[in-house]
Amino acid sequence: MEETAKLERRLAAIMALDAVGYSRLMEANEEATHAALKSLRQQVIDPSIKEYNGRIVKSTGDGLLIEFASAVNAVSCAVAIQRAVAEAQEDARGPHLEFRIGVNLGDIIIDEKDIYGDGVNIAARLEASASPNSVHISGPVYDQVRSKLPYSFTDLGEQVLKNISIPMRIFRCSLSSDQEPNRFSLPLPGRPSIAVLPFNNMSGDVEQDYFADGITEDIITALSKWRWFFVIARNSSFTYKGRAVSVAQVGKELGVQYVLEGSVRKSGNRIRITAQLVEAASGKHIWADRFDNELIDVFEVQDAVTRSVAAAIEPALARIEVQQARAKSLDSLAAWDHYLRGHWHFHQFTKHDAAHAIRHFNEAIRLNPDLADAYVGLARTHFSRAIYLISDASGGDVGFALKMAQQALALDDENIYAYYILSLASAHVDKIDDALWAARRATELNGNFAQGYFALAVASCFAGLLEEALTAIDLALRLSPNDSQKNAWLAQRASTLYLLGRYAEAIANAVESRRIRWFHTAVRVLAASYAQLDQMEFARSAVSELLQAERGDKTINDVRRPFRRKADRDHYAEGLRKAGLPDG
Repeated sequence: MEETAKLERRLAAIMALDAVGYSRLMEANEEATHAALKSLRQQVIDPSIKEYNGRIVKSTGDGLLIEFASAVNAVSCAVAIQRAVAEAQEDARGPHLEFRIGVNLGDIIIDEKDIYGDGVNIAARLEASASPNSVHISGPVYDQVRSKLPYSFTDLGEQVLKNISIPMRIFRCSLSSDQEPNRFSLPLPGRPSIAVLPFNNMSGDVEQDYFADGITEDIITALSKWRWFFVIARNSSFTYKGRAVSVAQVGKELGVQYVLEGSVRKSGNRIRITAQLVEAASGKHIWADRFDNELIDVFEVQDAVTRSVAAAIEPALARIEVQQARAKSLDSLAAWDHYLRGHWHFHQFTKHDAAHAIRHFNEAIRLNPDLADAYVGLARTHFSRAIYLISDASGGDVGFALKMAQQALALDDENIYAYYILSLASAHVDKIDDALWAARRATELNGNFAQGYFALAVASCFAGLLEEALTAIDLALRLSPNDSQKNAWLAQRASTLYLLGRYAEAIANAVESRRIRWFHTAVRVLAASYAQLDQMEFARSAVSELLQAERGDKTINDVRRPFRRKADRDHYAEGLRKAGLPDG
């Protein structure tokens, strides 16, 4: 019996590249599309691959499989290709081609002129998960390049890729380096605008991160109460935590004039906070100070920082006393400490952390039954467990969230987060008028409250106030452009656009939502929108996703229930029935 030949294997960086919508473009104009791809291959793509020492393994007509000996070279090449393709087509007439690129690092099998193995399959799935003009990389690639390349990376979390049994950690690579202007900057609003970056924990103990985060969030909340300011929401500011980014980059990406950064050092009963306010475009320091206090004076320190920042940006505001971000008594520091710990766990957004968050919020309430924020924390955690599917809990969590939000407002009737979660919970138990009132109250109390506008968008959409819903969600996305729940916000925008009959726009928003993180609302919109456009293959694929998911929309009745207007219920039923979702 002959001995089986030993397979040749090696570790390699694999790039999968594919043109978006190539078949559709070919159908519309075959010759021009073929010519455009050929030109880009000759002038841009192939030269870039050669420059970074890549080897084209095979071509699939509109796609390529490329092997690199270095992950750094592979990612550099991917970014170079996407930039060069965009530049080459800026003024070009005819078909504009867009590409998706995925890069993985893994073991491959060499078989004559081809390569095989999980390393190759994952690269292909990463490419498929990317949106047009973007680069997705796997966790192993990120580990190799994060300290070697001048690009920022967005952590998209663990995602389940088709035919890959183990969830993969995916990162999106920025197409602009930290040393150059960001081409995708946001315009400045018409009033003083500021982002507060997460303060650094200088205590030498990672366990104190929650404390530094709490200080940062209280300053954001206090600044947000100044209606003269445009303040970026907490969730977007915190996407920069642990990242080495320039103030100029933050200013461009978030569309703000000023950036506040600082540090917190907690030692025994002493706390030191340093802070500096920088003009983003010029890098000019507007104000800087250091605050040393006993720990019991921490709330006074927060107010001092906020008041100083406000005065530095707009001197006239110095005459106005800073409002307290939240009512906290100095004799309840232990309760507040548990609240901060719970709040930190809540924002990790996992089943494990949700359980820890609930434990800390309950302990905070035990120590101080009048701490409204702790009830809000319980409400938000229970609501998220039920709606965003981060536990095995049933929908009963929404009713408990509603009860906790009401308890918080009984203690503090100006708590904007209590109104926010009251609105969301009310909307999901068919109390639409209550949901509208609570969301509008939250945004009246704080015009910078991004989550309040999201809640208003949800309630308005369910109520049939579609234009108001679209205005609200757009404002939420502007106030928090990098929000950790952006996938849900984009899904809400997609749902509103569907009901307005703007199906192509609904699909674009739903696709972007699903790219960030899977969410049943986005997939439901895809099913109905594709069906309305008679793209039945895509519509049925989306229905299959819904039916195979652990939880979410399984029947048309699941979708119809929250919408007040018969026309909206029938509109969704029409699209979903055509797509193949059962009535239920």
